[in-house]
Amino acid sequence: MLIRRERADDATAIAAVHRSAFGPHYANGDTDRREIAELTGELADVADPPEVDLVTRLRSDSGWIPTLSMVAVEHDAVIGHVCLTRAGVGPFPVLALGPIGVLADHQGHGVGAAMMHAALGAADALDEPLIGLLGSLDFYPQFGFVPAARLSITPDTPSWISHFQIRPLSAYDPQITGEFHYAEPFYDL
Repeated sequence: MLIRRERADDATAIAAVHRSAFGPHYANGDTDRREIAELTGELADVADPPEVDLVTRLRSDSGWIPTLSMVAVEHDAVIGHVCLTRAGVGPFPVLALGPIGVLADHQGHGVGAAMMHAALGAADALDEPLIGLLGSLDFYPQFGFVPAARLSITPDTPSWISHFQIRPLSAYDPQITGEFHYAEPFYDL
């Protein structure tokens, strides 16, 4: 497996990754139904999971950072994707992670963990202070994420507080406190 920056010709494969990774989590995202609908040309009632559209909208947002959108590739096929986008805590520029997805048949084999390490390393090398995300309290702490409230950072959507986490990086400054704000496309989900 290789992890590299996203290229323009990866967009379709990245959409397929997020469709595979997130589709089963939504009632209307049944991946078997989607494959049948694609074969028959009847896509009208099979909606994509919102993460597919989110990545598309992020690419045209001012918060998009092309160098921090990465894919995992195996045998020339994209099997995973992660991106970091510009966010803010008050006046401080920070990063937001997400979405991160792995093809369903490649999950549980370390692809997601490898992408997490690559994303964290890339952000740290760019002297970014921290990364925020909304996600699993069981998965992300293994990568150094802690509840945001511990660092006096809160999400600007109060209902996210229980699963909102921060990963301080080498350039972290404890003066970075306040309300976390994602790139605008995150609020259209």
